[in-house]
Amino acid sequence: MAGDLTERHPPVPDADRTIAPRIAASHRLPARPARTVPLPDDLPPVLRQRLADANVAQLFTHQAEAHARLRAGRHTVVATGTASGKSLCYQLPLLERLTGDDRATALYLAPTKALARDQLRALRDFRLPHVRAAAYDGDTPRHERDAVRRTANVVLTNPDMLHTGLLPHHRRWADFLHRLEFVVIDELHTARGVFGAHVAAVLRRLRRVAERYGAAPTFAFASATIANPGEHAHHLTGLDVDEITVDGSPRPAVTLSLWDPPLTDPDAGTRRSTLAETSDLLSGMVQAGPATLAFVKSRKAAELVAAAARERVGDRVLAYRAGLLPEERRHVERGLTDGSLRGVAATDALELGVDVGNLDAVVIAGWPGTAASLWQQAGRAGRRDREAVVVFVADDDPLDRYLLRHPEHLWSRPLEAATADVSNPHVLAPHVRCAAFELPVADEEEACLLGTDARAVLAAEEEAGRLRRRGDKRYWAGRGSPAGNVAIRSAGGEPFRIVHAATGELIGDVDEARAFRTVHPGAVYVHQGAVYAVDDLDLDDRIAAVSPYDGDVTTHPRVDTDVTVADVAEEEAWGRCGLARGRVEVTTQVLAYERRRLFTGESLGVVDLDLPRSRLDTRAFWLTIAADVLAEAGLPNNERAVAGAAHAAEHAAIGLLPLTTMCDRWDVGGLSTPWHPDTGAATIFVYDGYPGGAGIADRAFRAGVTHLVATRDAVAGCGCTEGCPSCVQSPKCGNGNEPLDKAGAVRLLSAVLDELAEPSESAG
Repeated sequence: MAGDLTERHPPVPDADRTIAPRIAASHRLPARPARTVPLPDDLPPVLRQRLADANVAQLFTHQAEAHARLRAGRHTVVATGTASGKSLCYQLPLLERLTGDDRATALYLAPTKALARDQLRALRDFRLPHVRAAAYDGDTPRHERDAVRRTANVVLTNPDMLHTGLLPHHRRWADFLHRLEFVVIDELHTARGVFGAHVAAVLRRLRRVAERYGAAPTFAFASATIANPGEHAHHLTGLDVDEITVDGSPRPAVTLSLWDPPLTDPDAGTRRSTLAETSDLLSGMVQAGPATLAFVKSRKAAELVAAAARERVGDRVLAYRAGLLPEERRHVERGLTDGSLRGVAATDALELGVDVGNLDAVVIAGWPGTAASLWQQAGRAGRRDREAVVVFVADDDPLDRYLLRHPEHLWSRPLEAATADVSNPHVLAPHVRCAAFELPVADEEEACLLGTDARAVLAAEEEAGRLRRRGDKRYWAGRGSPAGNVAIRSAGGEPFRIVHAATGELIGDVDEARAFRTVHPGAVYVHQGAVYAVDDLDLDDRIAAVSPYDGDVTTHPRVDTDVTVADVAEEEAWGRCGLARGRVEVTTQVLAYERRRLFTGESLGVVDLDLPRSRLDTRAFWLTIAADVLAEAGLPNNERAVAGAAHAAEHAAIGLLPLTTMCDRWDVGGLSTPWHPDTGAATIFVYDGYPGGAGIADRAFRAGVTHLVATRDAVAGCGCTEGCPSCVQSPKCGNGNEPLDKAGAVRLLSAVLDELAEPSESAG
């Protein structure tokens, strides 16, 4: 496996390193001293002693502030940097409360089981006799679950288990819920988009059930640094939440360098792969001494990078990823903590707050999706009093290339705001069913059920026979809990199950909106980093049969797409162009798929498919360009010329979207056309790839000019002549990246920006 990486991307000779230096830009963040305050005088003696045993004699200012607010019963979010001691912000008031009353209970929610288990170890390390902490997740043996319910006063779990394992069976948890005083939401920033909307619904269901048992717990949130932690916590829970964002912890000096892989074919604009460069950096740093963590985007990439690095430095490097056995994960964590392991290639499983001790350097292979994630990963370096090194290795991608040319946007850019829309009917409806199963829905709840006006959804559910009315209440009409049929990490609709063809094992599921693109017959599908080939797609039973795949081919669907404007929520007429947002209906049909070599991108041919059309109701923003603006921009008056320019601009706009909006380019879709019947002009649509929308398009609309300027600059600043993956070619294009006109895209975007220079008043 490592041979695949080194044979296709051999190390570049030292002479070439001198001729083509890799570091495009560097920025040094100065060291920051700690700001501390004494421990509270009235802290219980046993807790004070345990802190002393852990060498905690003072609190950072943000820890002290969080402790004061939470012990006073104020819902509070702490959004500070990696390794800033956020865990103690909620541990201290929680443990203090349990020390005073061991009948009080607390619920801790983490996005991953690994993080919850890490926090379980941290709580047990306090060795407090009145604290009975236990994990309750999919790995908890069934024979132990009753004991957890009966004896634990701190339960550590995840939103998925709360949704399916606790809330539908709340009567079994009646005593725990009656005494519930604290709810901790860790890594708040990960609950965004459609997943965030599901988490919001689950948390509001928790509040509703807790109220039934007379409990009104205090909520504590821990988050990476995002633009709107208090607002986001409010959107998830409906509570007024205090916000703590000033970090009192010390930080060593950090040097962040942007690394530009060398060109392998200057004429084609292709570069040495990000993974090959990352492997070289990881092994080189380990040889030089620093303990180094390399972040990559998939399980296979982690194994490739680690294996290639081991060929140079031996067993001092391992991979850390989802799918490892618990003992394998602990072996890596122990190795990093005790220093026996010097390098790790990891997925974002290590981005979240799992404690892996002291690291000197971090390598980040490609843009991780958000600035919050980038700084979260970078924050893994420098946990000691020595300067930390962080290297961001750019992908061949419009956003990464833009950051190389405009590094100031990375040093000084504002953080993204997280979004979660619980009113999305595709999310709200299934959770209304779950809420009705848990407790009947009274008429007086209609206008504010789960924090939103649910009257239309309740009426539709009753008309469909899923709810039945008795007096002034609605009850779940089905058999058993509906929660098991609601996957909170998918986009909605009845999912397709992914099943191992040989064993029948359920591997996962994929939402209806994405199934035809990702698990069509012949597709190469990646699930949590593991790679499978799709043998068959059963449309009636909604099952994709897959087999493990270890080849070097990727598949790319060819898609026919149409967009219809259903409703315009807001529009701005800027000169002879326009920017709008609203609800759209997207119809797609996957016509074929192209097979390509993984590392080279070489096309191996196109295979036709026979699949039905699918329909997606979602939200979009769109840009309209009048014909005379195009003519003045020098675009020929023919359909193909305009189509190529608009198509290239659409790709670049999607590629740069994560610069202004907390999303991944794979979360959205696009369509460009020389003329659209609903707008009467050339139009570029960018839409959320989820039923009902995920808030991405609405937020991108508000970023308007900033986003378009970055898009134009990214395309214009690319050194290629015809367009390349660094500017206008897209890895997810459903039309095989045809037609594309890079120069035309620059002229089109420049003409639009000239028109946008004097915006008129909003028409929405």
